[in-house]
Parts: sequence; C-alpha cells; structure tokens
Amino acid sequence: MTLNDPLANTLSNIWNAEKIGKTECLTSPSSKIIKTVLDIFKTHGYIGDFEEIVNNRGDVIKINLLGRINKCGVIKPRYPVKYKNLEKFEKRYLIGKDIGIIIVSTSNGLITHYEAKQKKICGRLIAYCY
Repeated sequence: MTLNDPLANTLSNIWNAEKIGKTECLTSPSSKIIKTVLDIFKTHGYIGDFEEIVNNRGDVIKINLLGRINKCGVIKPRYPVKYKNLEKFEKRYLIGKDIGIIIVSTSNGLITHYEAKQKKICGRLIAYCY
C-alpha cells in the first residue's frame, strides 16, 4: 500500500468497509487533517465515534461506521474555488442539491461548503461525502 495520500487511503478504507457492511474500520497513519475530516463527518452524522490508538509503529484510528455513507473520496487536484463557484462543484461531486458535503480548506481551517457559502470565504476543495 502506497502512502502518497493518507487522506485518500483513509476515505477509501471507510468507503470499502461501508460497502461490505462492516461496523468499524481501522486506518493508519493518523494526521491532523484526517482527524479534522473525520470530525466533520461525525458532526454531520456520516460516521460514529472514532478514537486514536497510539502505538510505536504509527498511530491507528478506529472508526465506528453507521452505514450512512454512500460515497466518499478526496478531490484531486485540490481546486482553488471562490464561494460563488461552489455550486458548480456541488453539481460535479454531489448527487443532488443539499445532499452531502464538500470539505473546503480555508484560512479558518477545514469547513463544509455550506459554511463557506454562508461566511463568503474561498479555499481549496479537499474531500466530499454523501
């Protein structure tokens, strides 16, 4: 397994575990961005609780799955986008209006595209989930 993009590997592990009906998923390595993305997924009800298991070979994250993710993934390349153009990317990555979230990296940290439109700030697209 290559670790060129740990966030992509994590979201791929989550989606594969959801597809086969598992209730939990282990993923490594752990990073601040991965934990923030998982926290956003948790607040929007896509995953349950998650915990970081610290060991001497790299930290592992244990994620409780709820069966609510139909698709999730990273957005490559990380498009820079203004808040006015977010709707174009909503149509590209989400299945319908107000269904799912796109995570945007802004100067205020990682937020959803709904918050970015509300605050009228721009950033780079990181990931999506529905």
